[in-house]
Amino acid sequence: MYKIAVIGGRESILGFKALGLEVFPCLSCEEARETLHRIAGEGYGIIYLTEGFCRDMEEDIARYRYMRIPAVIPIPGMHGSFGIGMTNVKRCVECAVGADILFGGQPAENKNGESEVT
Repeated sequence: MYKIAVIGGRESILGFKALGLEVFPCLSCEEARETLHRIAGEGYGIIYLTEGFCRDMEEDIARYRYMRIPAVIPIPGMHGSFGIGMTNVKRCVECAVGADILFGGQPAENKNGESEVT
């Protein structure tokens, strides 16, 4: 059975430990990057990564995009969502369906109502 990991700032991810997920608190994007690449080959099927780190790790996340495992999934951090997760869902749906059926051609929005670039 595959394991599930959560990478992010300490305050954002410690609650996941109570759910039985393995948490990897990081202080910097570089530390999160190193952790992602290290644990990707250690039997994790899902790696949740807080959006605050995702913004600066697009190339690192893309490395795993077409691999069966691990699935690297952005989640909101303690400071809310930056819209990265929803933008990824929008992109995947467009690819699968061939049209934007979620937002009708409008960009996804973050918690502040600001448009996210796709």
